[in-house]
Amino acid sequence: MSDPSSVSGAEAPVERATLGGGCFWCMEAVFLELRGVTSVTSGYAGGTTANPTYEMVCSGRTGHAEVVQIEFDPRVIGYADLLRIFLTVHDPTTRDRQGHDVGTQYRSIILTHSDAQARTAQEVLSEIASAGVWKKPLVTQVVPLTAFYPAEEYHRQYFRRHPEQSYCQIVIAPKVAHFREQYRDRWQPSSR
Repeated sequence: MSDPSSVSGAEAPVERATLGGGCFWCMEAVFLELRGVTSVTSGYAGGTTANPTYEMVCSGRTGHAEVVQIEFDPRVIGYADLLRIFLTVHDPTTRDRQGHDVGTQYRSIILTHSDAQARTAQEVLSEIASAGVWKKPLVTQVVPLTAFYPAEEYHRQYFRRHPEQSYCQIVIAPKVAHFREQYRDRWQPSSR
């Protein structure tokens, strides 16, 4: 699962996960506070248009989802645990929506970087479904990552930079609070 191009010298090993669970501002805010995560980049993936803009993705015509690309240290958190958290901090049972955010860009999607990640994703989805964590069936897609396009700079660290904004207070802050409560043992205050 490791991407050898992302590891140099004596640095910690780094793996990548690319996940979409609604608005990337929400996913970024949560995963920036997860112990073992070294960086989170909001962006677009899963579509057919090269170098899409936010406006293009919002039109629903590019096929892209709003996603986060997470770099993490597998010695601290494994890919399967990352997915378990992902599948509990958003609603993976609603097709093409999260709350009031509606459209294909808000779908629940796991974009895998390897065959091993694809197998793990299917195993974790089965585990979550069997455990009855959600009352409705999971609709999360699992597809290979073909390209990731970082979002425009103004989308990055949105929650940290705009905590007073109403969307941040009404939608993101409760998700972050839920994460902190549910995963208290995995939470780390973010300095990133």
